This record gives sequence, structure tokens and C-alpha cells, in this order.
Amino acid sequence: MNRHHWWRDAVIYQVYVRSFLDSTGDGIGDLAGVRAGLPYLKKLGVDGIWLSPFYPSPQHDHGYDVADYTGVDPVFGDLAEFDLLVDAARRLGVKVLLDIVPNHCSSEHPWFRAALAAGPGSPERARFHFADGRGPDGAEPPNNWHAMFGGPAWTRVTEPDGRPGQWYLHMFTPEQPDWNWREPEVAAEFDRILRFWLDRGADGFRIDVAAGLYKHPELPDSPDPEADARTRDSVNPLAWNQPEVHEVWRHWRAVCEEYTARDGRERLLVGEVSVPTAREHARYVRADELHQAFFFDLLGAPWDADAFRKVVSEAMQDIAGTGSTVTWVLNNHDQVRTVTRYGEPAPEGSGLGPARARAAALLMLALPGAAYIYQGEELGLPEVVDLPDDVLTDPIFRRTGSRARVRDGCRVPLPWSGQASPFGFTSGAEGARPWLPQPEWFAEHATDRALADTRSFWHLYRDGLQLRAALDQLGEGTLRWLDTQPGVLAFTRGDDLVCAVNFGTAPVPAPVAGTPLLASGPCPPGTLPGSTAAWWIDGS
Repeated sequence: MNRHHWWRDAVIYQVYVRSFLDSTGDGIGDLAGVRAGLPYLKKLGVDGIWLSPFYPSPQHDHGYDVADYTGVDPVFGDLAEFDLLVDAARRLGVKVLLDIVPNHCSSEHPWFRAALAAGPGSPERARFHFADGRGPDGAEPPNNWHAMFGGPAWTRVTEPDGRPGQWYLHMFTPEQPDWNWREPEVAAEFDRILRFWLDRGADGFRIDVAAGLYKHPELPDSPDPEADARTRDSVNPLAWNQPEVHEVWRHWRAVCEEYTARDGRERLLVGEVSVPTAREHARYVRADELHQAFFFDLLGAPWDADAFRKVVSEAMQDIAGTGSTVTWVLNNHDQVRTVTRYGEPAPEGSGLGPARARAAALLMLALPGAAYIYQGEELGLPEVVDLPDDVLTDPIFRRTGSRARVRDGCRVPLPWSGQASPFGFTSGAEGARPWLPQPEWFAEHATDRALADTRSFWHLYRDGLQLRAALDQLGEGTLRWLDTQPGVLAFTRGDDLVCAVNFGTAPVPAPVAGTPLLASGPCPPGTLPGSTAAWWIDGS
């Protein structure tokens, strides 16, 4: 790993705080729980952690509706506990990234409450997108945009005098009004927020909705108003990926460079950037903008050797071509878990999901650049697909009434030990319940069992991370594709290491069949002649 620029090939573990480990017995994970779990993550071999939002929030979208950007919600702890966590992580050599949400805040944020009270035309309302409605008496929304979580992207307010009034924009839910980044006060406020956490020792930020801060200044109608809601992605070109957003990231990069110049510790900015092409993605990671931006195309690729090769090639050409490195990701708190996603639509019990998830994990770790791992992936956790309606908390379900792509199933609290819920997740009295119910079959994936079984997902991840750290050919660098038989994807890293992935149509070489899916040493005979080492992965 290039230690001077630690982030270029770092492996970061995403901690969804409320589902990681509960230290208080209330059934909700917290910062003290994260601190208690740091030795586990150090043993796994990751370079850093990304913490989901833990700020004060009414929790309409589990913290992505922020009411106070410089505090800690009491359910997660307090600032003193945050400081203890940062200190403990630093002693272990683990970086700490915070999740910052600059596109929108909570409807309970003091600035939004002030905007409601101040009325039309006020400086307070200028911080958000307030507009008069259309039609008789302004009863229709200002434009035809739809929210990503369902329904219109506008909500009408009642003015201080009690009359129906203006509308405000929210590209997610009514509880998450969008900031107006054309108002200088907003930019200045986020400067203050960044510096607050950098001064407390944060190593950087994961930036939520990084392509969405600016909207078209005239807020015109969309040619495809339902696109965002239909795809549940940021595809409305009038609401996302406006050119002015790049000036924000240039400024934030300068702030990070200022702190780095003081003490030599590089601070990282990694963006959640959803844009149509790798070429547009690359604009966000130019030398003076974000250090990294999640490349979601690998996550969305079908299980097919040609599809994976196309995605990787485009990323290496367009993103790595900027001088940055690609930031690979296979899962996060918004996606169906890989074991389940790769198993569909195969029949129950086929085993394809786990085999493919293992192969995808090692493929990702062999690629040049950085990688992010979502908590529980190292345990091979499948999606919990049968949560009862009455326990679902995702605002997508509340807004649409549909269970399609509801995200609770990947957020069920982790199993740590034992044979029954709460599986060591909460330290509460007998009968304590996690905030989402854990199925009985979670016992098969509990951490204590995974650590004891050298054939487990956990050991696969740990061995892959150890090899990645030990082999100079891995991490940052380039790759060269090799010609192989159909259904096998193969490339070289350096002069003498080959990564070969069986996507399910090639026979498994005899030396590999029945052995752990990670092999380092002579390449299996008859597959890649002339190789001196191989990272052979069977996803069949």
C-alpha cells in the first residue's frame, strides 16, 4: 500500500452504527459499540471505517435527516464517546470517516423551522428551495419533479398567518428539505461543520448525494418527471449533476489540504456520486476535487464475465485516467446483500449466491484502487427478505406502500454470538430486542462461528486482505487482461500475479476444487500457462 497517500488503495469498512453493536441494551447500536468492535475490525484487516450518520435526528430516514450537524444523537452516545472512539481507532491505526449529508437536512433543523416561521421572500427561506405553486391559488407544485422515495418532490406549507402558502423542495422525503447551495450562507455553514469534525480528529468524510447539491436555477419541468421515482436513482438532469457542484468539491478539497499541511495526515473526501457514465464520474475525482467517488457500476453489473470486464475497463480508462484510483464497492446500506443478489433468480438452495459473493469479494480486492466493504458482508449475511410489514422502517415503504427495494433487509443488526436473538448484539437484559428482528438462521452467520471456521466468509475476507497488504502487485496500480476460455475473467497484476475468476461456465481445475476459494501459488494447470502465481476464484 502507498502509505503516503493511504486512501488510494485503502479498504474501508462501512459501519451502519445502529446495527453494528449495542452497548446500552436499548436494542440500537451506538458509538461505544463501535469502539468495542474495533479490535474485531483490526483483526479483519481493514484500513478504516466509515460511520453512518450519528447526529441528532428525528430518524425519519435513520439519521440522513440531520437536525444538528455538530452533535451526537443521545441514542448513539455523545461527543465525549466520539472522542474516545477516534482515540481508540488511532491507536489501532484505523482511520475514521464520517458520513456528511449536504444535500438536505431534517425538517426539524433550526434553520428550516426558522424558514417556516419567517414567511415568503425572507432570507431564512432563501437557504432552501421555496417557491410559489402553480394553478389557481397556487395549489399545484412549482414543477413536475418526483422524489426518489416516491410521491412529488414538493410539499406545501401553512404560512404563519394560517393560509396555504409556498412549496418547498425535497428530493427524498418531506422530512428532508433540500438545501439551496446558491445561497452563500449554506456553503459557509458547511465550512463550519467540516472544520468542527476535522478539529475533533476525523480522517475525512463520505459525502451523501454528492452530485445533488445544485438544482437548475429556474427549476423547470422535467421531460421525464417520474424517472427518479421509477429508477430510485438520481437521473433527473435538472436536479442532479449540475456543473456548479464541482466548485463545492474544489473548496472542500482545499479545506482538507489545509489540515493535511498542518500535521501531514491526509484527510479523505469520498463521494456518493450517481451519474450515467464513467466519464462523468471521472469529473468528480479530478486532482483538485474529491479524492474518491464510489463506482457503483460493478455493484450493478450482472453476473457475467463480459459485463464485469466492460465495467472494469471503462473505470480504469476514464477514472484512473484522471490520476485518481477507482473506488470499488459491491454493497452498502441501500442495496440487497450480495449473497442474495447474486443468487437470484436461482432456485432455493442452489448455493450460487454464496459462491458468487465470495468470488466477487476477492475479485474486488484484486482490482487496482480502493475498496469499501459493508458490514456483515464478511459474514456472508444474506438479505432478510421476510420482515413483517409492521416492523419496516424504511421511508420508501411508508411513501410507496411497496416492499420493492425496501432497504431494511440489509440493515438487520449483526449477529455476534450464540444460537438465538439478539445474538450478542445487545447487552440488555434477557428478552432485549434489536430494533429490527433477527431471523433464527442468523446463528449460522454469527461472528464467533465464523472466526472458528477457516472455511467461512470471514476467513476468506481476512486472507484476501492479508494477501492484498503483503503482495506488492496488489492495491494501487494497473491491470492487463488475459485471453481465457469462455466464462473466465483473468488479468495480471504486476509481472507475476494473475487473478482468474470462474463465472460459472468453465470447469474448476482439480487442484482448486474442494479447497478454499482463494489460492496463492502456482496457477492451476491448464488454465493460465506460464503464470507463477494465481488468485483463482471459483464463482460457479
